[in-house]
Amino acid sequence: MTPDELHWAGETVEAISTAFASRVVGQTRLQETLLVALLTGGHVLLESVPGLAKTTAAQTIAQAVGGRFHRIQCTPDLLPSDIVGTQVYNQHSGTFETQLGPVHANFVLLDEINRSSAKTQSAMLEAMQERQTSIGDKSYALPDPFLVLATQNPIEQEGTYPLPEAQMDRFMLKDVLDYPSPAEEAEVLRRIDSGIFAAPADPVVSIADVKRLQSLVARVYVDPAIINYIVGIGYVTRHPRDYIEPRLAAYVDFGASP
Repeated sequence: MTPDELHWAGETVEAISTAFASRVVGQTRLQETLLVALLTGGHVLLESVPGLAKTTAAQTIAQAVGGRFHRIQCTPDLLPSDIVGTQVYNQHSGTFETQLGPVHANFVLLDEINRSSAKTQSAMLEAMQERQTSIGDKSYALPDPFLVLATQNPIEQEGTYPLPEAQMDRFMLKDVLDYPSPAEEAEVLRRIDSGIFAAPADPVVSIADVKRLQSLVARVYVDPAIINYIVGIGYVTRHPRDYIEPRLAAYVDFGASP
C-alpha cells in the first residue's frame, strides 16, 4: 500500500465516521464495529434493548456510502420467501416472474432476528455466506458490498427462537449496546427537535470507494506470527481440556470453525 493510498483511505474512513457521528449520538463502539464489518465484508449481530439507534446507525452508514438499505422486521409468521423473494405467476404473459426480496440490498437490518422461526433464519445462511439467493432453479447475486446487521432483544424471550449454531457462525462480530449517558440522551432530544432526521443524509463517499477500501484492506500485510497466533487460538477452543483448567473447559461446547 502506497502512502497516497493510505492517506486516501484515512480521509475516506474519516468522512464516513463524521457522517455517522452527525446523526448518531455516542455509540462509538457501534460505529467502529460497523466500519470494521463494512471494510472486511463481515456481518454483525447486535444485542440491545429497543431504542438505541440500531436502525438509525444502519441507515446512516448506508446513506453515507450511497448504498441501498432495507429493514426486515422479524416475526414468528415471517416466511423465507418474504426475505429472499419468490416467483409470481403473471396472468397476462402466462409465465412466472421473479420478485427479489428485501435481502437484495447493500445493507440489511434484521430486527429481532430471534423472533423468526428456525426455517426463516436458515434462509439467511446462503445469503450471508454465499452472497447469493436461490429462487426456483436460479441463483441471484446480492449487491456488493453486502452487510447484514441483525439484532436481538435480551429482555423479552417469550416467543423467540434461539439462533442456530450454523447461523451464529456467519456473523463476524457481536456487540452488546448500552444505554447512552444523560448528556448523550439530551443531545438526542436536541437533534430530534432540530429536525435533523427529517431528511436523508447525503452520500459522502460512493460504493466504488467502499470497494476500493475493501481491496486495500485485503492487501494489508499480515505477519506469519500473527497468522499462527490466530490459528493457535482456534485450535485451543477445539481442545480446551489440553490447555485450560477443566472448570473453564467445561463451558466450551464446540470449538471455533476454521
